[in-house]
Amino acid sequence: MERSVPNDRRAVVTGTSAGIGQAVARVLLDQGWQVTGFDAAAASIVHPGFDAVCVDLCDGAATEVAAARATGAQALIHAAGVLRVGKLGSQSAAEGEKMWRVHVDSVARIGNILIPAMAARGAGRVVLIGSRVARGKAGRSQYAATKAALIAMARSWAAEVVAAGVTINVVSPAATQTAMLEDPARGSESPRIPPIGRYIRPDEIAALVSYLLSPAAAAITGQDIQICGGASLPR
Repeated sequence: MERSVPNDRRAVVTGTSAGIGQAVARVLLDQGWQVTGFDAAAASIVHPGFDAVCVDLCDGAATEVAAARATGAQALIHAAGVLRVGKLGSQSAAEGEKMWRVHVDSVARIGNILIPAMAARGAGRVVLIGSRVARGKAGRSQYAATKAALIAMARSWAAEVVAAGVTINVVSPAATQTAMLEDPARGSESPRIPPIGRYIRPDEIAALVSYLLSPAAAAITGQDIQICGGASLPR
């Protein structure tokens, strides 16, 4: 693959050790971006343009320290995620809090530091990885609540910085081929294969994220864009 000429574009991507975050980081690196990856797990990317930052996103203070060191980034992609399932009567408050901290609180803290700097410069891109489950699904209320919060937060942020050259969007995939599908924490609940007959691929999500970071997407903001493989179609 031909690589773009390196430049000074810098993106902060959470969850780059695997799955969607890793796919996003690799695409951006191929396009010449400098990528700072926020992960609790060991780095899985070796590239001269990649800077691995070890941080537990459940630790608010540590997350803010990492974000402050990344001030000046032109893009923020929040792809870190964790899935825990539980029906009413068997939900774990601790697991619910963990999902909230990873999905919402961490990026709220990062965004609170990085986005005002983007607005001050008159340019920036933010993409949050959501989920179709944000619309609600039995046994996933805690997870769904965090993903729904991401959409509300993104739209609120977008309204604040729309005139400052910063766009903020959510990309919400259906079941995606990542390690999360085999996570034993999801119990006996199997993921539903989309109507296209296969799971969504991380590289397909990364391609859309890449487009949303591009100049061609400057007029797209405050949107929740579905990559559903036909799952949202009436049948």
